Amino acid sequence: MLNITGTYTDKYELVMGQAFFMTGRMDQHAVFDYFYRKAPFNGGYAVFAGLLDLLKILEGFHFEKDDLEYLKAQGFHDDYLNYLKKFRFTGNIYASKEGEIVFPACPILRVEGALIETQLIETVLLNIINFQSLIATKASRMRLVAKDYVLIDFGLRRAQGMGGYHASHAAVIGGFDATSNTRTAKDYDLQASGTMAHSFVQCYESELEAFRTFASTRPDDCVLIVDTYDTLRSGVPNAIKVAKELEKKGRRLKGIRLDSGDLAYLAKQSRAMLDKAGLPYVKIAASNQLDEYLIRSLLEQKAPIDVFGVGTNLVTGRPDAALDGVYKLAQADGRSVIKISENVTKITLPDKKQVWRTFDKQGLFLGADVVGLEREKKISVMHHPFVPHQSFAIKGYDTEPILDLVMDKGKIVYDPKKLSETARYCQDRLEMLPAEYKRFENPHVYKVGISSRLKAMRDRLIEHYRK
Repeated sequence: MLNITGTYTDKYELVMGQAFFMTGRMDQHAVFDYFYRKAPFNGGYAVFAGLLDLLKILEGFHFEKDDLEYLKAQGFHDDYLNYLKKFRFTGNIYASKEGEIVFPACPILRVEGALIETQLIETVLLNIINFQSLIATKASRMRLVAKDYVLIDFGLRRAQGMGGYHASHAAVIGGFDATSNTRTAKDYDLQASGTMAHSFVQCYESELEAFRTFASTRPDDCVLIVDTYDTLRSGVPNAIKVAKELEKKGRRLKGIRLDSGDLAYLAKQSRAMLDKAGLPYVKIAASNQLDEYLIRSLLEQKAPIDVFGVGTNLVTGRPDAALDGVYKLAQADGRSVIKISENVTKITLPDKKQVWRTFDKQGLFLGADVVGLEREKKISVMHHPFVPHQSFAIKGYDTEPILDLVMDKGKIVYDPKKLSETARYCQDRLEMLPAEYKRFENPHVYKVGISSRLKAMRDRLIEHYRK
C-alpha cells in the first residue's frame, strides 16, 4: 500500500482543525455521513469499493516530522502542531460491506468520533472511496455485458497518475479477472497479466523472427500481438507458424491479440484461419479503447473474442471521471444538524442513521432502501426524501440493515475478506438487483426513502433554521 500521511488532505481541513483545537471544541462528539447524490454513467447504481484500503490508512494515519515542519512553515500554531504530533484516529466507523450495491442519497458509511478527528479524515476518505467506487462501478458494467468472458485491466499507463494503483484493485472488485499493473497485483495478490507491445515486433528484422524469439522465452504463456503490420496477411499467418513450431516441442500458443482495426471482422477472420490450421485452442484477445458499449456490440456481432483488455475507459471512469460522493455532518455535540439549500436534493439528513434494504418474496432487492434513525426498530412506510406527499409501504417485506461496525476506537474490528470473496459478493448482490435497474439506457429508478421519524426531525430543523 502507498504511504499516506496526515498532509494528504485539503488545507481547509487543517485550518478548521486548528480552529477547533484553539477554541476548545476539538473533543466535541460528531457524526458524519458519506453518500453520493447521482449514480455514475447515467446508470441505476454504484458499487461501494475502497473500504479496506481506507480503514488501513486510518489505522496508521499520523503526521510525520517533515509534515509538521511543512505545516509550521505554513503558519500553523505551535500548540496545534504539538497536538498533531501525537494525532491518531480513534473514532468509530459503520459501513456497508465492500462490494455492496449502493444507491443515491443513502448513507454508505458513518463516521463517529471527536470533531477534530472526524474532520481531518474527510479528504482522504472521499479521495479513496469516491475513486474506487467509480472504477468498481465502471468495471461492473463491463462484467454485466461480458458475462463469462475474461476481462483484464490494461489501464495503468492512461490513469491519472498514481490513481492507477487503486483503479486496478477496484476493477477486480467490480468483476475484472486480472490486471497488467504489476505493483497492484503484488500488493493485493491479484493475477498479473501481460503479453507484448508493437515495439517488440519492430525491434526485429521480421515479424516472424520477433514471434519466434518471444515464444522461445515464454513458451507456456505466449500471446502474440498480430496487428503491427498487416493482421490477416502477416500477423495471423506468422502466429500460426509459431504455434505449429510450439506444437512440435509439446507446447501450445496461448493466444493472439488484436489492438486496432475492425475488431469484430478481424476476430472472425482470425478465428477462421486459426481453426483451419487446427488451432482451435488459441484464444483471441482484443484491446483498443474498449468500454461496456463496445464490448456489448462485439458480442452482439458474435465476434469470437475470448479476452477483453480494457484500459483508458476503465481507469479514468470515462465519461464521468468522478463520483459525486460527499461527507456531511449529521450530529455535533449531541445536536442533530442539517445543511439547508435552495436545491432540495442538497438538503442533508440529520442525526445518526441506519439504512435498511428491502427484499421481495423471491429474495431479490425490492427496489427500495429506507433511511431511518439508528434507534428505530420497525419502519412500515418510507417517504420520498425530496418530493412531498409521496410514500411507499414496506410493511411485510423482509429487511436487512446494511451499516455495520467496521472500526472501533480507531481499530479494524471485522475480518476483511479476500479480494476474490469481495468480488464474488459484488456479483452476488448484482444478481439480486433486478435487470431493470441495471439497464444502460433509462434504468429504472431505485427508490430511496426516509422514515416518518427522520422526516419529522428533518422538517422541524428546516423550519427552525428558516425562521
